[in-house]
Amino acid sequence: MKSLRLLLIADSNNPEWVSVPLVSHNHSTALSRIHEVTLLTHGDNRAGIESRKNSYKQVRYITMPWLDKLEYWAFNHIFKRDFGSQALTLFRVPIYLMFEWRAWRAMRKELAAGAFDVVLRLTPVSPAMPSFLSGRLKRLGVPFVVGPINGGLPWPPGFQQASRDKEWIGKFRKLYRFLPYMASTYRDAKAIMVGSTQTWKEMQPQAERVFFVPENGIHADSVKVREQHNADKPLELIFVGRLVALKACDLALEAAAPLIKQGRARFTVIGAGKERADLEALVRKLGIESSVEFTGELKHDQAMAAFARSDALVFPSIRDFGGGVVFEALALGCVPLVADYGGPADIVTDDVGFRIPLTDLDKTREGFTAALEKLETDRALLRRMSEAGQVFAKDSLSWDGKVTQTTQVLEWACGKGEKPHLVPPKFA
Repeated sequence: MKSLRLLLIADSNNPEWVSVPLVSHNHSTALSRIHEVTLLTHGDNRAGIESRKNSYKQVRYITMPWLDKLEYWAFNHIFKRDFGSQALTLFRVPIYLMFEWRAWRAMRKELAAGAFDVVLRLTPVSPAMPSFLSGRLKRLGVPFVVGPINGGLPWPPGFQQASRDKEWIGKFRKLYRFLPYMASTYRDAKAIMVGSTQTWKEMQPQAERVFFVPENGIHADSVKVREQHNADKPLELIFVGRLVALKACDLALEAAAPLIKQGRARFTVIGAGKERADLEALVRKLGIESSVEFTGELKHDQAMAAFARSDALVFPSIRDFGGGVVFEALALGCVPLVADYGGPADIVTDDVGFRIPLTDLDKTREGFTAALEKLETDRALLRRMSEAGQVFAKDSLSWDGKVTQTTQVLEWACGKGEKPHLVPPKFA
């Protein structure tokens, strides 16, 4: 791989946070080990970034004091700290455009002087977030690459969980194309990386410049030899995620209930959210409370230890874009059972887990129960899938592998490499 002079823009980039900021940090630091990276990020990330060793050539911070205060107030008091809110994404559009405007003011002289081979916008992840920079960089002759972006997954019909979490603003999502600078964002980008089959489909008007690169990744050293699955003990099941309707933890518990009642499985629920009280009531109604544990939120290392003790991840989320917990489950030999829809279905193969079709609520529940039954009765299959998952995670899902794919796209964008063939597994 050739070392590139890379200007990396990531407003969310913090090793001490979770979700997008942590994924962005892992991706950018992995890139900095190969390329000459100048990171441009929000001032809020300074403490986290400077608390870790890194290989960046330079880090520049952008702050917008009065806008930042407005955003934090709205996030806490209007959006109730819901990171997944579509309304929050819309609210952030003008704030993010101001971030890019300040980035342009800070870097335009160096960009015009040819200080960078390529610019990569790593975050925001949402495809609905426009870029002030795309058209300006094209006029300067500096390649602009976006992604991996991820989002736009429609709500599946026939699931009550969708009605509980669906936002009214989602009806107007297609109107994002009319936001300021949205047309030029993808028209003028040299390359677009997408993290899911759905976003791949949405970006087909730019098909010749679209590449599939999974949004998440794992550290190769997180793949560790685990204890053998004990065939003489009940199946250890786990759910990890926000306790909100779209994650469908209720469906996971209902699917596992027949095995739990027979003493053939135990279930651990890790996470917090507004659905917890309802889930605890469901467990009592199903009569399985003696074998189900709700831990609340755990630190990352505690959650990883729980994966290592578990046989299977039951994750029927009906609207999940990246599915980072699936990557972590595979790395630790915990066999994933996921809905055949969205990001998790782009990762799980038949060799390492189960993808259950989202047909209707009853059939989907039955599909998860059948898969659990198969794992419980065939512990040799459980062991084979567990071992295959760990090999797959190390070979295909590590940050090193992801950086190789990203670098192929960046090299092609600036005319220093062949065009890579990176498509979703379902189109391979």
